[in-house]
Amino acid sequence: MIENLCAHFGFTRTPFGRELAPGQLCRYPAHQEAVARISWTINERGLGIITGEVGAGKTVAVRAATAPLDRSRHTIIYLGNPAIGAAGIYAEIVRGLGEHPRIGKAQLVHQTGELLAAEEHEKGRLTILIVDEAHLLGVDQLEELRLLTNADMDSHAPFAAILIGQPTLRRMIKLGRFAALDQRITMRCTLTGMDLQQTTTYITHHLHLAGRDDTMFSTDAIGLLHEPSRGLPRAINNLALHALTAAYAADKAIVDATCARTAIAEVNQE
Repeated sequence: MIENLCAHFGFTRTPFGRELAPGQLCRYPAHQEAVARISWTINERGLGIITGEVGAGKTVAVRAATAPLDRSRHTIIYLGNPAIGAAGIYAEIVRGLGEHPRIGKAQLVHQTGELLAAEEHEKGRLTILIVDEAHLLGVDQLEELRLLTNADMDSHAPFAAILIGQPTLRRMIKLGRFAALDQRITMRCTLTGMDLQQTTTYITHHLHLAGRDDTMFSTDAIGLLHEPSRGLPRAINNLALHALTAAYAADKAIVDATCARTAIAEVNQE
């Protein structure tokens, strides 16, 4: 089906896919600001929080910010699923630094501290801890993350950390029980959806990557797709691909309002 669709429209690749190199990403203002803030947090060895709705492009922004980093000077540890308990965070850091976790939490905490220090002082590398789906972190895990940021009597950060999560993460950390962690946060960024003009640019950009520079989506079609997507990249990708499929099925050369309505109806049924 996808191969036939690409042949019908003359695409050189499937449009609106997520497997894009950082240099191919559409750099709309919210994305650029997030990338800049993440880069600053890493340079400052800070603790940053990136929040936004599902599909807002949070992880994509972190990927874009970390892609240019020199891997000989930076060690990136990515935790995609935080449902591993408090000790699990230490264990994943240890594994990310190339060692086997010790048995027992006390030993594990000590090992983590030693490895982070060695990574910095012996290997000359900055460790960057990225925790995705961080809104799922438990109270004990957030407390352990706070304790991990302590070094040299609170005068030095042994690593940079980026927490990525849905809006509930930001609200959760504002609760009184997390006051100590909240005070350590050096960067907060909320990714919002694109406006209509930015959505138009986004769709045009992805079509260009697929080999088409002419008008393929009518103005009415883009307007219709923008409203239910709320300008969120993942939703736009999904709706735009459905709209292209509808145009292909109707043997049309462009995506018009009818195709857009068909796509919206199909996605709403999923």
